[in-house]
Amino acid sequence: MVSKRRLSKSEDKESLTEDASKTRKQPLSKKTKKSHIANEVEENDSIFVKLLKVSGIILKTGESQNQLAVDQIAFQKKLFQTLRRHPSYPKIIEEFVSGLESYIEDEDSFRNCLLSCERLQDEEASMGASYSKSLIKLLLGIDILQPAIIKTLFEKLPEYFFENKNSDEINIPRLIVSQLKWLDRVVDGKDLTTKIMQLISIAPENLQHDIITSLPEILGDSQHADVGKELSDLLIENTSLTVPILDVLSSLRLDPNFLLKVRQLVMDKLSSIRLEDLPVIIKFILHSITAVDALEVISELREKLDLQHCVLPSRLQASQVKLKSKGRASSSGNQESSGQSCIILLFDVIKSAIRYEKTISEAWIKAIENTASVSEHKGILDYLDNISPQQIRKLFYVLSTLAFSKQNEASSHIQDDMHLVIRKQLSSTVFKYKLIGIIGAVTMAGIMAADRSESPSLTQERANLSDEQCTQVTSLLQLVHSCSEQSPQASALYYDEFANLIQHEKLDPKALEWVGHTICNDFQDAFVVDSCVVPEGDFPFPVKALYGLEEYDTQDGIAINLLPLLFSQDFAKDGGPVTSQESGQKLVSPLCLAPYFRLLRLCVERQHNGNLEEIDGLLDCPIFLTDLEPGEKLESMSAKERSFMCSLIFLTLNWFREIVNAFCQETSPEMKGKVLTRLKHIVELQIILEKYLAVTPDYVPPLGNFDVETLDITPHTVTAISAKIRKKGKIERKQKTDGSKTSSSDTLSEEKNSECDPTPSHRGQLNKEFTGKEEKTSLLLHNSHAFFRELDIEVFSILHCGLVTKFILDTEMHTEATEVVQLGPPELLFLLEDLSQKLESMLTPPIARRVPFLKNKGSRNIGFSHLQQRSAQEIVHCVFQLLTPMCNHLENIHNYFQCLAAENHGVVDGPAVKVQEYHIMSSCYQRLLQIFHGLFAWSGFSQPENQNLLYSALHVLSSRLKQGEHSQPLEELLSQSFHYLQNFHQSIPSFQCALYLIRLLMVILEKSTASTQNKEKIASLARQFLCRVWPSGDKEKSNISNDQLHALLCIYLEHTDSILKAIEEIAGVGVPELINSPKDASSSTFPTLTRHTFVVFFRVMMAELEKTVKKIEPGTAADSQQIHEEKLLYWNMAVRDFSILINLIKVFDSHPVLHVCLKYGRLFVEAFLKQCMPLLDFSFRKHREDVLSLLETFQLDTRLLHHLCGHSKIHQDTRLTQHVPLLKKTLELLVCRVKAMLTLNNCREAFWLGNLKNRDLQGEEIKSQNSQESTADESEDDMSSQASKSKATEDGEEDEVSAGEKEQESDESYDESD
Repeated sequence: MVSKRRLSKSEDKESLTEDASKTRKQPLSKKTKKSHIANEVEENDSIFVKLLKVSGIILKTGESQNQLAVDQIAFQKKLFQTLRRHPSYPKIIEEFVSGLESYIEDEDSFRNCLLSCERLQDEEASMGASYSKSLIKLLLGIDILQPAIIKTLFEKLPEYFFENKNSDEINIPRLIVSQLKWLDRVVDGKDLTTKIMQLISIAPENLQHDIITSLPEILGDSQHADVGKELSDLLIENTSLTVPILDVLSSLRLDPNFLLKVRQLVMDKLSSIRLEDLPVIIKFILHSITAVDALEVISELREKLDLQHCVLPSRLQASQVKLKSKGRASSSGNQESSGQSCIILLFDVIKSAIRYEKTISEAWIKAIENTASVSEHKGILDYLDNISPQQIRKLFYVLSTLAFSKQNEASSHIQDDMHLVIRKQLSSTVFKYKLIGIIGAVTMAGIMAADRSESPSLTQERANLSDEQCTQVTSLLQLVHSCSEQSPQASALYYDEFANLIQHEKLDPKALEWVGHTICNDFQDAFVVDSCVVPEGDFPFPVKALYGLEEYDTQDGIAINLLPLLFSQDFAKDGGPVTSQESGQKLVSPLCLAPYFRLLRLCVERQHNGNLEEIDGLLDCPIFLTDLEPGEKLESMSAKERSFMCSLIFLTLNWFREIVNAFCQETSPEMKGKVLTRLKHIVELQIILEKYLAVTPDYVPPLGNFDVETLDITPHTVTAISAKIRKKGKIERKQKTDGSKTSSSDTLSEEKNSECDPTPSHRGQLNKEFTGKEEKTSLLLHNSHAFFRELDIEVFSILHCGLVTKFILDTEMHTEATEVVQLGPPELLFLLEDLSQKLESMLTPPIARRVPFLKNKGSRNIGFSHLQQRSAQEIVHCVFQLLTPMCNHLENIHNYFQCLAAENHGVVDGPAVKVQEYHIMSSCYQRLLQIFHGLFAWSGFSQPENQNLLYSALHVLSSRLKQGEHSQPLEELLSQSFHYLQNFHQSIPSFQCALYLIRLLMVILEKSTASTQNKEKIASLARQFLCRVWPSGDKEKSNISNDQLHALLCIYLEHTDSILKAIEEIAGVGVPELINSPKDASSSTFPTLTRHTFVVFFRVMMAELEKTVKKIEPGTAADSQQIHEEKLLYWNMAVRDFSILINLIKVFDSHPVLHVCLKYGRLFVEAFLKQCMPLLDFSFRKHREDVLSLLETFQLDTRLLHHLCGHSKIHQDTRLTQHVPLLKKTLELLVCRVKAMLTLNNCREAFWLGNLKNRDLQGEEIKSQNSQESTADESEDDMSSQASKSKATEDGEEDEVSAGEKEQESDESYDESD
């Protein structure tokens, strides 16, 4: 294959083949033309040996390693310069390579050249690297030698094709190939590719495998396309190389269309591939799948991938083992074990692809659904124990689809199996299995009762649900109901599962009618009573009808019977007497109130096309509660009474949350006003709940979510008492026939704001309870998040509400009065907090949250189960509909703070500011910015199908500045959006808001191409925020968290045009201002820099300084003089900054500061070694004074680091001393490296070692020293000459660890916090 294409360009292949044939006939021992005495230095007059010796490599005979007397880089540089300056250059290259060829004719010499060189232990000029390259590798790193060396290696390689080596001997061909890996530069990549492909075509199979798998490490990106074409041709000719070729093709940068052709080629051969090769092949196929062809490829893969002949049933295996002899059984067992291992690897590949690639998982499920036979899936029902509820839903959905969509014998079998499993699980007393039964039964009922009227493939008769099928569905649901009614948690789970089914699936009208009628009647019987009849009983608190929104006539009012039901349940748990209820009533758990109403609401909504008039009386009706405001009686309550009140409030809150879910999209002003009032009630009840939770530490709330993985643990079940409760009233809101007022709304009248101000300063109960501190969700409520019912995404349509005007009518239906209702700041904050949590859960899930397959996801989905059933695209689309109202709210809040600053002469937290109002508005500001950031930071915008969403969102923002055309380019929209958001920086009320605004602007600019200009804008804004005086929280401590300050400071330093100047300004101006200021004051230039936040500034500056110097390329001798001078100047500035920072530990010597200094001080010295010292190597002669000045400054810094090591040891602080060995080792390497630099520049006389004593941070000598350390310490003496003085001091002070301490490098697991 290769010869036909390549012979016209080269005849290398023929020569290689001839060499190989000759090698077969000639024993390898004949290659040795001369003998050597072992372990002797090679003495030879050849130019090859002489030049190597001059450059720093001593060739050894026998099995001894060649010796490297200098640093590897220094050797390459010296040999390169010697060859280039030789009078006979370039002919000297040929002579040198000829000498190499002669030298490596001896097998031992050749082997030594391929093995790593030995560094001379007594030579201190080495960098101290743990790895030394071979002689051949070093020569390949010299550009002028590389082509000739490569040609020599390829000519030499065929001689070793047919060697029979033992396992413990060196594999010479593999060693030769390894020399070509990871070269810093390939001079002629095309020629190297040609030679390698020719070599592959003639090499033995084992060597072919090694060469192919090494290709990504040998070739550059520019050669990938040519190599890919060659490998694909080789794949057709030689199927034994399929695995290494596909493995390499996955690692190369190749055209997607080319990979598709290779995939199809492999798919055609899939049935003939060996079992052990399948894992790699299937991985390649799955990785090349696209969204367009996913279903087609996976369907074909499932059809061709037949593993039944590979896996024997366990019983058959056992019987066969018994029948076979021991020897044969053992051999067979090994083969079977190998086959089983391959199967396990294969399914691991498939499992990983399904878990991490949504396209593959969806296509795989679709392929299963499209399968023609279902009999092959019956056995999966035996493995339900280890899968999560979400996986159970998906499994039963797939199996039910297979069982009920096709009527044949196989379908009948799987139907019987599913019914059997579900009945078994439902009847179990173990809650985990009952949960599986409930989920499976509801899912199966949904498939059985699905509405198929719109299916084009079915006749009208088959599309409609038959009476028999309807009976099967109702019987199944009744079975679930009867099996779960003894457990409130099981009943609530059933209601939530059924509600989700109705919401997302379209059921047959006949089944839906039966469900709706049954649910409506049962709900009324269980929870609804007449409001005019106050329940009687031995209750601990007086029962009252509260939170009603209508004035009911005593004849037709209804109420929710909450407190009596909760009291009866608690008494039932404790074995107490049941309250006086009539025997005809049925007692149910109040835990089911919210889930049952959700089911009822969705059923009515589906039946009446979204019209909820049939149940809108539940929005108005009161609840039988008691006075919830604790007042002075809180301290006198018993623990049981406080727990009772907490449960009562939790249940009331969850009822109101479901009410808001149900009626949030009503359009009439009257209904909107009532929904806003319910929202106000939620906010007020949460404040009351906080008071109770604060004094009830061991309280466990009732569950609020039942359809997620929270139920994997067995919950505490309460046996419901069977007692009949008489039906007290109807749900439907009765209207008077005499034309009385349709709405008096006393409660709404109280909410009216006389001036209609969008930011009212008084909001009833909230005003009394607000603490005046920085707003954040109460920790108690935050920990109780899982016990609240989830708000639907549709609820946030309330954000559209501005001022809602209600018309109150008299008995003649004439307008008597008007009333204005609005979304107040507390309610706005409540909605924004919930929305921001939803976006964080859906759009920015942390990678760390990923859990293994078949493992429980834990609590990450708690409170977001309805949200998780939607795609990220759906959520983003929904939130985009809210952009305009959120911009309105953002601008109103911006105007509020602008006016506030103007009224208080620029002081936003002055004495005239209302604390409660200020903090609520500030929190709303922060949440809005969080939402915007989460939205625009969504990674899905990088996908082409979501570009229109991004464009629409940016158009909304840009249109807030000026109305533009819809056809504006993306860059223009990004620029206008940035300017719109940037305008808010003047009104930012808190540091937290400032950080979110910066992050939002960064997200916007990341999508733009004007990167340099954008970085300047971000840096300028970040500096403004760092230089602003922010409102303080407590008197003694700033309200700026260290994490937020750390983040903003990093943003500033990463985006500024000169990070070294920025660090010098902070450390050289801001810190001295802080040092000279009073104790509780701050820097005048950087008010965010205080004694409390200094450690944050210090850590960030040290880290960013180290990060920026690591990015400086060390450069080469071939660089221009200007480049050398610029880099030398940059390093001078960096070392000056380092010196300023390192000397601050004399003033700020707290433990966190010293920890930062030890950690990043070492990293900076390491960067100096790797990045700066090569620069100094070739800059010393032309810039001698500048280099010496730089080293002298750095010497003072490293001396202080040495003092810090002594300080850490003398104080025996293990958190600090763990960094000392690594730092001392680095300082020792610096000494050796500086000496090597001086030697290279023929200035070794400037190197002088003095004695350095251990001192503390203040320079005082440490008297008591370890005897081991004292042998390595030097004392400080002055130098006579300028060169010696500058250099010797620099090196001498580091050398104190050169003897004695050789401690192992350990991981830095400890990172000091603030």
